[in-house]
Amino acid sequence: MILTSARLTIRPFRLQDAQTLADYRSDPDVARYQGWSTPFTVDEATRLIAETPDPAAPGWYQYAIDLDGTVIGDVGVNTHENLMQADLGYTFATAHQGQGYATEAVGRVVRHLFTDRGLHRVSAECDARNERSAKLLTRLGFRQEGLRVQHTWIKGEWTDDLLFGLLAQDFR
Repeated sequence: MILTSARLTIRPFRLQDAQTLADYRSDPDVARYQGWSTPFTVDEATRLIAETPDPAAPGWYQYAIDLDGTVIGDVGVNTHENLMQADLGYTFATAHQGQGYATEAVGRVVRHLFTDRGLHRVSAECDARNERSAKLLTRLGFRQEGLRVQHTWIKGEWTDDLLFGLLAQDFR
C-alpha cells in the first residue's frame, strides 16, 4: 500500500529504514510525549518494521513518511477488530516539524481510511501538553471529545490525555 500527497510518499517501512527510524525516535524532543524511552535502538526499529502486519488487518500498522527518498516520520494506524474504526498516532523528526508535513501525511492517511477503507470512525489521543499535536488534529477536522485528568503514568509523571475523534460523516 503506497499513498501519495503533494510532497510525500506514504509507504511501508523497509528494513533499510531502521537506522533513520531509530535516529529520530531517539531524539528526546521527539519522544517527549510518546510511549517509548530513548534511546530507541536500531534493534527496536528493526523489530517494529519486521512485526508490522497487513495495513488492513486488525492491529497497529506503521507507515513510513518519505520525502524525496528520506524517511522523515511515521503514521501509525491501529485498526480495531471490527475493521470499522481505528486509532491514529504519528511521529516526525524534529528537522521536519513545523513545515506542514504532518498535516499533509496524517490528512492523507485519514482520507485513505475513510474513502478507500470505508471506516466509520478514527480516534486519536495526545498528551494535553502537546499543543502542536492537538492543533494538528483540530485542523484536520477532529473534535476534542474528552480530557482524562492524570490518566497516564509515563516517564515518571502523571499526564493528562486529550481525546479526539472524527466520524466519516463529518470528514471534509
